[in-house]
This record gives sequence, C-alpha cells and structure tokens, in this order.
Amino acid sequence: MRRRIFLVALISLLAGGCQSKSKPAGKDPAQIPFAQKTGLPEPSGGFALAIGDETITSNEIIGSLTEHKGAVVPLIERLRPISQRSTLEQFKKQARPELEKILTVKISNILLYQQAKKDAGENIDERLETLAKAEARRFVNSFGGDYAKAEEELKRRGMNWSSFEEYKKREMLSYSYIREQLSEEKPITYSELLDYYNKSKDKFFSRPAMIKFQLIDIDVTGIKVAEPNESRQEKAKSLANELLEQIKAGEELSSLAEKYSEVSFVGFSRGVRPDSLEKPYDVLGAEAEKIQPGEVTLPIEAGMHIFIMKLEEKQPKTFEPFEKVQKQIEAQITFERRRKAIEEFNQKLTEQAELGERDKFTDFCLEQIFQICNQ
Repeated sequence: MRRRIFLVALISLLAGGCQSKSKPAGKDPAQIPFAQKTGLPEPSGGFALAIGDETITSNEIIGSLTEHKGAVVPLIERLRPISQRSTLEQFKKQARPELEKILTVKISNILLYQQAKKDAGENIDERLETLAKAEARRFVNSFGGDYAKAEEELKRRGMNWSSFEEYKKREMLSYSYIREQLSEEKPITYSELLDYYNKSKDKFFSRPAMIKFQLIDIDVTGIKVAEPNESRQEKAKSLANELLEQIKAGEELSSLAEKYSEVSFVGFSRGVRPDSLEKPYDVLGAEAEKIQPGEVTLPIEAGMHIFIMKLEEKQPKTFEPFEKVQKQIEAQITFERRRKAIEEFNQKLTEQAELGERDKFTDFCLEQIFQICNQ
C-alpha cells in the first residue's frame, strides 16, 4: 500500500532553497543569444535594495534559482519564454509575481536573521563559525569524504565553501529563533485530528479501487459491409451478440479475437484503476460495479467501439484506519501550524521594514531580465 508520509523540512520555509549571492554555475545569461527585439530598455548598472545593514542586489535577484515543474532552474530560463512573446509592459505584468515571491523570501530571511542575531547575545558569531565548519565537514562526508565531489555539488548550486558556511550560519540561527518563537503551542485535540482525517483521507490515506479484466473490443469503423446503406453499427451489435453466445458456451475471449478480424483482445495482467482509464475505456469502471469476478458483461456501446468484458478481479476503494495514521496527522497539523506562524511572523517583519524603493527595485530587475532575454 502506498503511504503518504509527512516528512517536511521546516527550514526550507526559511531559506527558500540553497542560494547565495554567488552567480549560479553555467553560462552567463548575458552571453546567451536571443531573438532581437526593438524598443528594449537601455542596459544600466546594478541596483541594490537596502534591508537594515544588508543589501539585496539586482544581480542577485536576476541570478536566482526558482522551482518550475518540479525542477530547480535559473530565473532567467523560467522567464525567457514569457519575455520573448511579450512587450516590456506585458512581461512586467506576467513576471512580477514570480520575482516578487523570490524577493519576499530574501527580504524576510534577512530580517529574520537580523532579529535572531540581535536576540542571540554575545559570542554568537564565534559559536556559529564553529557550527558552520562542522556542517561543511558533514556535507563532505555525505559524499563519502570526497571533497572534490562535494565542491562540484556546491558549484552546481551556485555556491562556494564560504557562501555555504554563511548560508548554514543563517539557517541554524534562524531555525533556532523560530523554534523559540513557536515554543508555546496549543495541544492538538482529538476532534482536530479526526476532522483532518475525514477531510484529507481521500487524498492521503486511501487505496484506490482496482479491477482486472479481459476485453473484447469491436471497432465499428473496421466492420465490413456489403451494401452502402448497411449500418456498420447494427452489424457490430449483431457480431457482439454472436460473440457473447460463444463466450457463454465456454469460448475464450482471446481465441475469438483470432477468429474475427474485426475484433481485438485486451488482457490486463495487472490491476488498473477504473478512474485512470481513458476514453473509450472509461465506461468499464461503472460496468465492473454491476458484475462479480468471473462474470461477463452484456455488449457495452462506447462511441465507435463495442466492448465485452470478463471481470477477473475487483477491489473497492479502501481507507487506512484513523488509528493507524493518527501520528502522521498530528505531525502534519503541527507542521501546518508552524508554517502559518512563520508566514505571519515574516509578514510582520516585512511590514516593519522601510522599503520605499522596493517597487522601483522590482521594476529595474524586470527590465534587466527582459533586456538580457531579448538581446
């Protein structure tokens, strides 16, 4: 049975992925050839957004990595197709949400780290340095002690050893601070657990229905007729009834397909989910509900096909019992509570910051990306 296990890394909410101010490995985006466009914004120098005593540079945003269709890709690659089919104003409207999301994560990370460091007390830099060195050694050990392989992976992530250790310092300090902020949590009640189970059991705790069958498939378009006005559909129905009588008399479905050129045979050696069957076979799930294993259906009309199905096996949709998955549900509720608290905390930090240049900075980054993608 497939089981959904709620193993979620809380720190990914804080860090937004292993990124750094270093440019990602690979080609310089400015060197990639693109289709020429007219009316592009003029290239200009860098632009930085001040966050307390730190800055976020336009090059850092433009060189960011982002997630797209389950893969981590450079932001430039993610936005290039949009830029090449749009005007500048259309591009800015479409791409702004993606860039704003990246910028918000970076701003909240900086603010969170600044607040955490402020509350950490004396000698925190020395302690973080020791812990970061230990994390670097652990990272090398994860590659069997092969320093070169570990360094190659860092380059793939757009990092070096210095930026990796800096990232780890921020990660550990921010995570520790968040844990302190969330230390007082209300207990999860039994009714909350049961309510979550009932709302999510279809998605997380179900075993889908399954059927196994043999199938005669008559393609109406392949039926040969002697007269122009003769109906292929009626002739196919007549053939289906004839085949059904032979099946009832003990004839195997597979042998009938060998005797009749208009007939094809489908046999599934493994179970299939009724809701996964595509047209015209999607009608078979409902028909399987009407009979028992070993029985044969009446001819089933489905568009230009007529089916005769012999059901081999069927299993109804079932659910894992609440008692068996209670711990998983509790872990998921805890995670969702903490995620919400983190988002609210980050939102408050961001609102407190004076970021009057944010819109201007965002526009600048979008214009630079558009210019790079259309050179």
